[in-house]
Amino acid sequence: MKRLLAFVAALAASGVPAFAADPDVTDWATVLEEARGQIVYWNAWAGSEQINAYIGWVGKALYERHGVKLVHVKVDDTGNAVSAVVSERTAGRDTDGSIDLIWINGENFASMKRQGLLFEPGWATHLPNWRYVDAENKPTITTDFTIPTEGLESPWGMAKMVFFYDSARTEQGSLPDSADELLDWVKANPGRFSYPQPPDFIGSSFLKQVLLETTPDPAALLKPAEEADFDAVAGPLFDYLDEMHPYVWRGAKTFPKDYPSMSQLLADGELDITFAFNPGEASSAIANDLLPHTVRSFTFTGGTLSNTHFVAIPYNAASKAGALVLANFLISPEAQIRKQDPTVWGDPTVLSMDLLSDEDRTRFADLDLGIATLAPDQLGPVLAEPHPSWVAMIEQEWAKRYGVAN
Repeated sequence: MKRLLAFVAALAASGVPAFAADPDVTDWATVLEEARGQIVYWNAWAGSEQINAYIGWVGKALYERHGVKLVHVKVDDTGNAVSAVVSERTAGRDTDGSIDLIWINGENFASMKRQGLLFEPGWATHLPNWRYVDAENKPTITTDFTIPTEGLESPWGMAKMVFFYDSARTEQGSLPDSADELLDWVKANPGRFSYPQPPDFIGSSFLKQVLLETTPDPAALLKPAEEADFDAVAGPLFDYLDEMHPYVWRGAKTFPKDYPSMSQLLADGELDITFAFNPGEASSAIANDLLPHTVRSFTFTGGTLSNTHFVAIPYNAASKAGALVLANFLISPEAQIRKQDPTVWGDPTVLSMDLLSDEDRTRFADLDLGIATLAPDQLGPVLAEPHPSWVAMIEQEWAKRYGVAN
């Protein structure tokens, strides 16, 4: 016992923690060795069968190649995972946390970064497969909802708002080309449009799209909402919704729960226009017999909301090495090619074609992105996400004004 106490005292005197050190991502061979045998609990949204199946494939590959077992902890709200980490820190559980990886971006990332709940800065940029990431030409990889990522989260997919319609029922020439035109279209086609109820991510994204197009002060959206006159900046959004709601599906007495629910309404012929945050979503749904083969995509020529989605490691994760290996695999050319295949998921890659091998570049080029997927030059300009503080405030105001409970 005396020897043990002396050893611990020596460690303390040297400044080295008595507990096992966090993995050094720059020593990848040691990370791989430490990861083998670990179980990684990945908290990830589970509202899509295709995405769940893709995560299942990732888990199988991870175990076969690295001996790391992946457990997909299926969540419907990432904020719950963030709250769990907060609760663990409050309880003093600074090691051996219950969450090893979180699918995250936007306000949840900003919250974890602000509270110091994330694994060390720079880990993402030191992953071996980071060399393929297109950080130079995709600014949302390094700035998440105006918040610098600083290597605290690793990108694994791109997102851009795209609208869908069934060409068998709706003529392309009648489609709206802006939020204002959408309002006119909804009033001329009552009951044929809706959006998921906030705080669902897709529903809140629709609110942000309208906010960006209607606000008289777009620059204010790049700063914390508390610094602005909320009513002046966001008032036009709620004026817009007040005017639209009498004409949406079921008179705004109820809203779709989430994107899959809204998409099913398009498939059933109850809605004529829907939207998602993935340009390949419609083609993927068609390939999986979830939408008719006549569904097509369109977007606004003035631009639509765009961002990157990431994975992050909590500061107290029990299996940090395994989480690092998982994050690295997610940005491998192999995993990114499979993810972009619309028969699998159809989620756009975060990689740069110029940084890939000729073989991998060809594999990307050979992907059939699907009959309903717009070419990159047809997606229109990118509208930057507002500061994350705006999301909470517009969701709160939405609930106060409309108070709908599905």
